[in-house]
Amino acid sequence: MEDIARELLEIQTELDQRRKYNFIDSIFPDNDIPDEYEQTGFIHARSKYKKHIEFMDAGSKYHERAFIAANRVGKSLAGVYEVCCHATGMYPHWWKGKRFNKPVTIWLCGDRGEAVRDGIQKALMERSNRYKGEDGTGLLRRDCLDGQPRGMSNVPGAYGLYSVKHISGGFSSITIKTYQAGRTAFESAAVDVIMLDEECPREIYSECILRTLTTGGTVFLTFTPDSGLTDTVLAFFEDGDFKNGAAKNKFVTMVGWDDVPHIAQIEKEKALAAMMPHEIDCRTKGMPYLGAGVIYPIPVEDVVVEPFKIPEHWSHCFGMDVGWNRTAVVWFAVDQDTRVKYIYSEYYVGEKEPASHAHGIRSRGDWIPGFIDPAARGRGNTDGQQLLQMYLDLGLDLTKADNSVESGIYTVFQQLQSGLLKVFSTCNAWVREYRLYRRDDKGHIVKKNDHLMDAMRYGIMTGIDLAVPPPIEYEPSTTQKHVNSTICGY
Repeated sequence: MEDIARELLEIQTELDQRRKYNFIDSIFPDNDIPDEYEQTGFIHARSKYKKHIEFMDAGSKYHERAFIAANRVGKSLAGVYEVCCHATGMYPHWWKGKRFNKPVTIWLCGDRGEAVRDGIQKALMERSNRYKGEDGTGLLRRDCLDGQPRGMSNVPGAYGLYSVKHISGGFSSITIKTYQAGRTAFESAAVDVIMLDEECPREIYSECILRTLTTGGTVFLTFTPDSGLTDTVLAFFEDGDFKNGAAKNKFVTMVGWDDVPHIAQIEKEKALAAMMPHEIDCRTKGMPYLGAGVIYPIPVEDVVVEPFKIPEHWSHCFGMDVGWNRTAVVWFAVDQDTRVKYIYSEYYVGEKEPASHAHGIRSRGDWIPGFIDPAARGRGNTDGQQLLQMYLDLGLDLTKADNSVESGIYTVFQQLQSGLLKVFSTCNAWVREYRLYRRDDKGHIVKKNDHLMDAMRYGIMTGIDLAVPPPIEYEPSTTQKHVNSTICGY
C-alpha cells in the first residue's frame, strides 16, 4: 500500500507540475473544467468564447486582423495565446488559424515598457493568483523557454527578448517593441508575427504591415477603442459601420461583455456605476469612443429608404459644400403634400477644377437651384478667384445658404427625428459621413468627413422653401435617371 500511495503521489505531483508549467493546455478547453485557483471556479469551455476562436481562425485567410473589444473580455489573452502557439509550433487539436511549420520571428508591441511588463509579460510568463510572480507559469511553456529572457533596458523587471524552442527544431524569437520608441524602431526587418497590444499610431501600424509582407506573416491588434475614431480605428471601419467580420482585406472581431461568461453580473453593475455615460458603449461593447457623442443619434437604418420613382410634380433643390479636397452636393426632392424631404442623389468628388464639378452638377438638372456655403466667396482655390462667382459663371443656379451651424444641426435633427427627412440607400458616401459625424471631448464638431453633412444642412436651412418643380418643358426622365446614381471620387 505504501508503494501504491507513493506512486499515486508521484503521479499527482507530475500532474500538478504539468498544469503549473503548461497552463496553455487548460485554456479554451472542450468543456468547462474545475479550477480551484480562479474566482469563477471554472475555466470556461471554448464554445463560450466563439468570437475569440473566430479571431484566431481568421488568421488563415487575413493578413490584417483587429480584436476590438470591451475591457476585461480577454482580448490580450487571445492574442498572447496565438503568439505562444506560433512561437512553439504546438497548436491545439481544434486550431484552424494560420500555422508556421518552422521557427518564427515575433514582435510583441505595446505603448511603453512598463505597460508591456504589467500586461503582455504577465500573460506570457506568470499566472495570477496562486503562481503570481513565478516565471514559467504563464501561457508560454516553461520547458520551451531557452534560458532566462533578456531584460529590457531602463525598465526594471521587464523582459525585452525571449528565445523559444520550436517543435520542429531551432528557436523562435519574441522581441518586445514599444510605440514610445517611435516609427524608426519598427523599420528594416522581416517579421513573421506582430501583435500590437493596445492601439498604436497609424504610422507604426503601416510599418508593421510592411515588415510582414515578404514573410507571408500576420499582423493583429488587440485593444479597447477608447481613443476615439483615430486613423488606426478608421483603417478597419472606413465607412463608420462598426460591426464584426471581414472588411475588405482585413478582419475585425468585436467583443462585448455579453459575449463572454467570466464577468459576473455584480461586477458589471459595479463597473457601470463608475463609468461616464459616453464611455459605456466603448468599455462594455468595444464600440469606438465618439468623443462627446454622435451628432445625429438616430440609427441610419431608420433614415435610409429604398429608391423609388420620384413624382414629376415634386420640388427639387441641392445643397453644396465646396473645397479642393472634396466638393460635396446632395439633391433633395420634396413632397409638398407631406413635407417629407428625400435626399435622392449625391456628388462627392475631390481634387477637380470647378468646371468639372459644374458639369457633373448641371447634368442632374440645370434648372435645380442650389444653396452653397457662404464662405465659398472667400475660399478661392484657383488663382484667388472667387469660387461662388466662378460657379455662377459656369451656369449653376446658386444662392448663399444660411450657415448657422448649431441651429442648423438642431433643425436637421428635428427633421430626422420626426421622419420628415429620408435618404435613398444608394447615397453611400452620405451614409458613411452620417455614421462618423460627431463631436470631440470638448463638444466641438470634428471637421473631418463632414462635407455632405454640411451640404445637407445648407439645403435644409435655406433650400427646401425655395425648391422648385421641374419646368413644363423639362424631360422628367432626365431627373429620374439620376435618382439611383452616385458620383464619388477618391
